[in-house]
Amino acid sequence: MGDVMVSLPWLLGLAWAALAARPVVARARRAEIAGRLAPGTRTASAARTARLREWCHQRVAGLVRAVGPVGRVLRDVGARRSDRAAERMLARERPVALDLLGVAVDAGCTPYLAVQTAAQWGPPLLATRFAGALRECALGTSFPRSLDDMATTDPSLRPLTDALLTSDRLGAPVGPALARLAGEERTALRRAAEAHARRVPVRLLFPLVFLVLPAFVLLTVVPGLASGLARL
Repeated sequence: MGDVMVSLPWLLGLAWAALAARPVVARARRAEIAGRLAPGTRTASAARTARLREWCHQRVAGLVRAVGPVGRVLRDVGARRSDRAAERMLARERPVALDLLGVAVDAGCTPYLAVQTAAQWGPPLLATRFAGALRECALGTSFPRSLDDMATTDPSLRPLTDALLTSDRLGAPVGPALARLAGEERTALRRAAEAHARRVPVRLLFPLVFLVLPAFVLLTVVPGLASGLARL
């Protein structure tokens, strides 16, 4: 009984390897046969292959239509995951961009030049946002309008754009406001990291209960039971 338990994983591995190699072997065999065919027969074989490919495309299209709602749900789930990943990346980049804008303003740059500096040297996602605002300005849009459009597209940037617009319109010093916003962003990131760390033990319960414990039972308890049953 113990020998059977030991050889079972090897048999399963060989079976999976045979299944994985079967399509490759079949395709190689078809290619070899097609290479030996006469030109006319090869043309007929190509036509049959084209008809078979068209039939497969039709079947796949019908399957896609049949599982359309499921596909839409999966696509929506993927889009939401991508949006959440982009939001987390922007949350990590905002403190760095705020510090860069604050340094540029303290060095004597106007808000427009500070945004230009952030577009050139800032983090990737926010640099793309700033570059888009500058591109709108180059096409004739006013600087306040371009910042407002950027905040409309991404509401999380509204405090940043409001601080820059206040300085641009009224000439108020924007450095302290940017430093305060950077501190708030870092505090929010620290709280989010602490909340994520508190959720990690709960998430580890799934692999512990459904993977580690069954494997432990399979490797320790089952061989002992099998040997005990064999001695009966």
